[in-house]
Amino acid sequence: MKLERALLGIALAAAPALASAQAPTTTSTQVTAVRAAPVGFRAEYAAGVDEVGQQLIALAQAIPAEKFSWRPAPGVRSVSEVYVHVAQANSILPTFLGVKRMDSLSRESEKTITDKARVVELLKASIQNARAAAANLSDSDLEKKVKFFGREMTQRQLLVHILNHMHEHLGQSIAYARINGVTPPWSKAE
Repeated sequence: MKLERALLGIALAAAPALASAQAPTTTSTQVTAVRAAPVGFRAEYAAGVDEVGQQLIALAQAIPAEKFSWRPAPGVRSVSEVYVHVAQANSILPTFLGVKRMDSLSRESEKTITDKARVVELLKASIQNARAAAANLSDSDLEKKVKFFGREMTQRQLLVHILNHMHEHLGQSIAYARINGVTPPWSKAE
């Protein structure tokens, strides 16, 4: 009986120490990261980029590789050119907000990058680049002006422009896919 009480006493005394040793600790860096997480418009922008980005990637993956060279008419972007164009914009537009341009794209990329796997890889990377555009901005930064191809706009307006551009070419890609008999994966009946 005395031994059982002694063991119980040791166990009860050690329990708080064991619990605190197993409990995750939060460092000041983690607290700062939690506090710095985007909120408000910046969080909505990131969610919007994620949503349209997932749809662009899903559609690009659903279109057969042999259809990546298809275009609706001469002089109009092909399937691969549309996706690379989106990637280029997602590389260039965030530079107006201080995000580094992607090294893997150039002015000629629409014409030279046609391999489906490479196009999808660039598209994925560019979506992360577009998402990063708001990551280091504060709410007050959103109201700051930037020069954008000869005109002035707020940083918020530029973020909206990035989202609009992605949605514009998602619509174009949906039309291209449907013309080629591909149903967008999110539209398929379950």
